[in-house]
Amino acid sequence: MASYFARRLLLVVPTFLGVTLMVFAITRFVPGGPIEQMIAQAQQMRGGAGGAAGAVGSAALSADQMEQLKQYYGLDKPLLVSYSEWLWKVLHLDLGVSTRYNEPVWDLIKGAFPVSITYGFITLILTYGVCIPLGILKAVKHKTPIDNATSVLVFVGYAVPNYVVGILLLVLFASTWQIFPLGGFVSDGFAGLTLLGKAKDFAWHAVLPLSAYMAGSFAVTTFLMKNSLMDNLAADYVRTAIAKGHSFRRAVLRHALRNSLIPIATSFGNEISFILSGSFLVETIFNINGFGLLGYESVVNRDYPTVMGILVLSSLLFLIGNILSDVCVALVDPRVKFQ
Repeated sequence: MASYFARRLLLVVPTFLGVTLMVFAITRFVPGGPIEQMIAQAQQMRGGAGGAAGAVGSAALSADQMEQLKQYYGLDKPLLVSYSEWLWKVLHLDLGVSTRYNEPVWDLIKGAFPVSITYGFITLILTYGVCIPLGILKAVKHKTPIDNATSVLVFVGYAVPNYVVGILLLVLFASTWQIFPLGGFVSDGFAGLTLLGKAKDFAWHAVLPLSAYMAGSFAVTTFLMKNSLMDNLAADYVRTAIAKGHSFRRAVLRHALRNSLIPIATSFGNEISFILSGSFLVETIFNINGFGLLGYESVVNRDYPTVMGILVLSSLLFLIGNILSDVCVALVDPRVKFQ
């Protein structure tokens, strides 16, 4: 098993290089980069009329200024040379400086970590803490009124995207009925509250975003648990356990449940990566200053150093999460032998 995971870890390197090189190349050729934005700002300051990129550039900035900007942003060198320099900085834990905020990218990412980690862990705990028992209940009570009623709710959650759920919750419970706040992680006076007051304030702000977070993964995990358990309940070894005198409850919990957790374990690594990456649209809708909102604003504003910094962490989390999924499968299923 150790050799298998060692090979998997070695595969992380070429995969990471391929992903980052592809996105780095896209950022070099997609229009609307930092230089184009500087040109547009210079044109607005001079009161020039709009036009093509080349005409705007010649009217707003001189050739020397254009060359200085290209050198400043590292756009005066070939693609592979610029990528090599960027990668060398990443290896030294230098993600560059944001072109929008003019701050180190690593500082921006560290500022967004607490929010995304908090919501991510709570979502993970709620998802598995509710979906696994609900999936077991639906499998045991298949085609009963309980199963049918919960299926309607779960199917609606699966059919409607989480950002649509977020908008609907925001309109109804925050804007129309004014039960919850319109957005934000905590209130402005959070620091001056007592410990109990801080807990209440955080819970008050977290109800709607967490509901939107769970909308999609809740349905998938619930049906995955139900269908897997139903397949195992129809297996011969469960009938044999009941024939030997085990109760149905014991046969489910001691025999069928562990095998039914294997599909859940395969997706655990992806859920781990979701803890930090968050949801771009959900955090944007609720104005939560987390990893997702930072990534969304970076893409919209062509803040390429921040985009690449977020890509570094998210791709590493996703790759390591896949390895963690294999570990979870090996722990749940003793038949798995990695050679």
